Amino acid sequence: MIDRRILEETMEMAISYFNKLESRHVGSVKSVDDLRKDLVMDLSEKGEDPLTVIKDMATKVNGGLVASPGPRYFGFVTGGAVPASLAADWLTSVWDQNGVLSVSSPAGGVVEEIVSSWILDLLGLPEDASIGVVTGCQMANFTCLAAARHEVLRRDGWDVEKSGLYGAPRVNIVAGAEAHATLFNALKMLGFGTENINYVPVDGQGRMVPSELEKILKSCSGPIIVSVQAGNVNTGAFDPCQEIIPIAHRAGAWVHVDGAFGLWAKLTPSLAKEVAGIEDADSWATDAHKWLNVPYDSGIAIVSNEAAHRASMALKAPYYIAASDEIRDPSQWVPESSRRARGFALYACLRSLGREGVGEIVERNCRQARLMASLLEEDPNIEILNEVILNQVLVRFIDPEGIDDASFTRLVISLVQEEGTCWAGGSRWKDMEAMRISVSSWATRDEDIRISAQAIIKVLSSLIQS
Repeated sequence: MIDRRILEETMEMAISYFNKLESRHVGSVKSVDDLRKDLVMDLSEKGEDPLTVIKDMATKVNGGLVASPGPRYFGFVTGGAVPASLAADWLTSVWDQNGVLSVSSPAGGVVEEIVSSWILDLLGLPEDASIGVVTGCQMANFTCLAAARHEVLRRDGWDVEKSGLYGAPRVNIVAGAEAHATLFNALKMLGFGTENINYVPVDGQGRMVPSELEKILKSCSGPIIVSVQAGNVNTGAFDPCQEIIPIAHRAGAWVHVDGAFGLWAKLTPSLAKEVAGIEDADSWATDAHKWLNVPYDSGIAIVSNEAAHRASMALKAPYYIAASDEIRDPSQWVPESSRRARGFALYACLRSLGREGVGEIVERNCRQARLMASLLEEDPNIEILNEVILNQVLVRFIDPEGIDDASFTRLVISLVQEEGTCWAGGSRWKDMEAMRISVSSWATRDEDIRISAQAIIKVLSSLIQS
């Protein structure tokens, strides 16, 4: 029997942490060396009291925690966790279900089935598409591209799951020059490598140029996979799917959409032009932790061709017997066996927010990004580098001495992080150093944007005056 004190006191620690998020220094205040000094120890022979361990760990890691669930964390397109999804995630740990098979958790399987139908409806994607709930967009891209690999090679008479890539027809991989790093990792894991990608030139905001795609596809022979992007990680820009997808399909290509955060723009009427035609792709990858604001470990792989999806992922083992074709086994759609029952947090999130609630977060964050840009660009030493159409604001700081804008920008970023009112990371764009501000949290208020902009400008002003 579990000692209820450990759960009760842990809950109190968790509530205390969340109650202090708004006033907390957003970045870490402890160095890695300090954390090692506090946490490294010899493992005891007989173990320790569980409650003592939890209290000691919580105290010692506290300074090394980043307030990413808070309202002023603008790094890495990171959402928080809406209350219902957080509570469901706690219960998921308590229930401790293995989400691999329906028989190992009938509730887990049914909840994923329901969540899948809700997501397809919300995003306006084909209602007969299949969904796998994976760890994040990295594995969502991997899963979708595995299905793509299966299908384009099957069309060419090759069974890649049986015969592998030895002697297989060469698959042409086509992607924009600003494709995200997770796409390349997925291609490496799938045996395609990264040296032979056909890169399509992009415009000044990172959007794939349709006429350039058409030129590249005319030079390809054999199977083709085209990966497009919904939401450039620096600028927020979208590849023009309404033009790109028909061009790719005429060439016989499978079209995959890397929509880690931008796919949720489908919920916002003001962004309809940006996502027009995206529903005509063959697969879509997104991350529910970003704009859906559920806890981590919640990527979503969506594939229009159910047979290709299942063929590339289905688990087969002597002890695995499917209940029936009418019962959804999560293992048929993901690359994992033992896995967390991820559907519960998604179910609670979607029910608590509803269609309007999810769309409101996206709409509000986009408006707040524009507010942030308008406040910052009032300072003559700040330049906004992108067209702020989504939730990304790309900022360069101008060295008043005209010597080195790159070093000056890096220094301002470091000092803003050190100051602690907000947290934004660095990036590189068109050979320029930049601060990247990603507004992705349900908890962010307009006042948080104003406070953060003031803090950034104050840090910049103090640096110039020093």
